[in-house]
Amino acid sequence: MLVATIVLATTYVGIAFTRLPRVNIDRPAAALAGAVVMLLAGVLTFPQAVAAIDFNTLALLLGMMLLVVVLQRGGFFTLLATRAIAVADSPGKLMVSVVVVTAALSAFLVNDVVVLLFTPVVIQACRLARVNPIPYLIGEAMASNIGSTATIVGNPQNMLIGVASGISFPRFFAYLAPVAAVSTLLLLAVLWAFYRKEMARRVTDPQDPPGGGGATAVAVARPLVEVDYSVLRRSVPVLVLAVIGFFLSPTLGLGIPLVSLAAGVVAMLVSGIRPSEVIRNVDWVLLLFFGGLFVVIGGARQAGVLDALLQRVDMGASVGGILSIHLFSTVVSQIVSNVPLTLLMLPLLQGIPGHTLWVSLAAGATLGGNATIIGAVSNIIVAEQAYREGVLVRFGEFLKVGLVVTGLTLAASIGILVLEFQTGLLR
Repeated sequence: MLVATIVLATTYVGIAFTRLPRVNIDRPAAALAGAVVMLLAGVLTFPQAVAAIDFNTLALLLGMMLLVVVLQRGGFFTLLATRAIAVADSPGKLMVSVVVVTAALSAFLVNDVVVLLFTPVVIQACRLARVNPIPYLIGEAMASNIGSTATIVGNPQNMLIGVASGISFPRFFAYLAPVAAVSTLLLLAVLWAFYRKEMARRVTDPQDPPGGGGATAVAVARPLVEVDYSVLRRSVPVLVLAVIGFFLSPTLGLGIPLVSLAAGVVAMLVSGIRPSEVIRNVDWVLLLFFGGLFVVIGGARQAGVLDALLQRVDMGASVGGILSIHLFSTVVSQIVSNVPLTLLMLPLLQGIPGHTLWVSLAAGATLGGNATIIGAVSNIIVAEQAYREGVLVRFGEFLKVGLVVTGLTLAASIGILVLEFQTGLLR
């Protein structure tokens, strides 16, 4: 048990502090190294390590990645972003467009990919409109987390929870879509409160002198990327069918991972893009990261390390459990981010009946990630993409908005889930 505890702790230190001094390690390397040490130390045999990997989750993630790669190659994300931004003739409308479109797309496509592709578009739109991009990037990052709360396929941690819990796609959506909708409105209100002076003025046209004239939406609508409509004509219907398939999966008797994998493969084959190029652009590093962590958590579970955590959190399906899981996941996600936190929590929840704690974990781990810039992978992606574009999103500015947004959205989530629990909708 001691060896497994040390390996688990060391792995999570490597994940939390991705670049330790004089140590060549990052998140995937920490997970893979931890998995190998679990095998070398005899905590797990090789067959046990393979059995610890949840291939349903990996299949779900792989299928979504294949679909997203095809949509990305067709210019789907940037086309939607530019069309949405084009209607904005004021900074306030621009913010609403960024937040609403990001949240909506993040609900049905992996939010990390959405922000990866949206961030350069948002920055360019802000430059065309001559507005400070920082509020819009903060809004984009937080909206991606909030929107992704609504569905099983919105983010990696929800995929983990959806597969492990067995909650159907429509039921999961019924539980958490209200949380995502209310939280999106709260996010817009907080952004307006912090940046109302900037959003109250009109967008200026790039051709006008500084401070002069008002712009129409044409300035923001200029093409920012090339769109391959032939790819979109083939792949967007697959996306639509995939979403329908997710909702109908209980009726059809198909698992969500199979629907996702089928959609990804069909999109790859009908898109007209060389399949090897699509496969090459899948984030295999993320899949390796998941696989390594599955083995590390499996070793800790095998050795009994995780049993002690059961005493630290209220694990009952109750109002207290809802509150405890929200607060616990919010705090811990600031240290190791929400995906490693969720993987750590899965074995602790699997023996508890009902959906209450699973849904609470999905909401708490995702919404809690908005508190700091390192609380969620999507936040880090936005900050890194912005930095490459010459825009610095400071930790302190993100924190002052993030703490307010996180506090309000967690309160809303707890209130909604408690209401669902007391009325019998959530059980």
